[in-house]
Amino acid sequence: MTGQDDDMFTCMKQLKDDEQPFALVTVVRTEDATSVKAGTKVVVRGDGTMIGWVGSGCAAAAVRKAAAQALLDGQPRMIRVRPAARADEDAVIPGIEAHTNHCPSGGTVELFVEPVLPRPEIVILGASPTARALGDLARRIGYAVTVAALAEDHADFADVDRLVEGFDLSKIAWRRDAYVVVATQGKRDRDALKAALATPAAYVAMVASRRKAAVLKQTLIEAGVPAEALARLRAPAGIDIAAVGPAEIALSILAEIIRERHGEGRAARVAPEKHSREGRDARH
Repeated sequence: MTGQDDDMFTCMKQLKDDEQPFALVTVVRTEDATSVKAGTKVVVRGDGTMIGWVGSGCAAAAVRKAAAQALLDGQPRMIRVRPAARADEDAVIPGIEAHTNHCPSGGTVELFVEPVLPRPEIVILGASPTARALGDLARRIGYAVTVAALAEDHADFADVDRLVEGFDLSKIAWRRDAYVVVATQGKRDRDALKAALATPAAYVAMVASRRKAAVLKQTLIEAGVPAEALARLRAPAGIDIAAVGPAEIALSILAEIIRERHGEGRAARVAPEKHSREGRDARH
């Protein structure tokens, strides 16, 4: 193993430990390219900086562009970087993105770009039985779990990734794949909901009946919370699976988050009130 390999693997481990996204890029095939060989690997950090070398500046620019897109959509891709003079020789090959090499070095390089994303994060506000069940289940399926709860309730969450005292979420480094669930269920509901709606998270849900959520919304409107912030709220949280009890409600919430995370929910978002039937109100 070379010193460069050591640096690369050390970098990947550090990025994973720090829950930072990166792309692992592997040279699959080369043609008339002597400066880089098949099997060469490069790490591209989220800010575009690279550990390793892929040859020409044109190839590096294409790699950065493809890595940025892969980190955005979470999908791996194959790319081909080909000299401009030979670009018209290529037939369109499904599954391979074409990039043009305008650098004088020429040569064709094909690379596989694989995004390595940190665990998606779920932020749970409250220490209710549903909050505890949700934290436990989320960790089991690979989510990073942050719990915001009163200090007196922290002992109930020994196995989560992060504990926040109270509902001050200002120190959390928010990512696009963070999901916020208010599960206070009667203990500082208003404070927790206000804090949740102040975050940039696209998904904010509350374990509450429609009736209770409507009352809390009105209270927050009177307190000056913008209507557009309140419009993001999903209550009752979760999809309707006729859930009964904390564990099943937690499962319904995670099912909704998984659907949202993988795109189905984004294509057909509906008003939070339509996520449930009247029968769920009594359970929450």
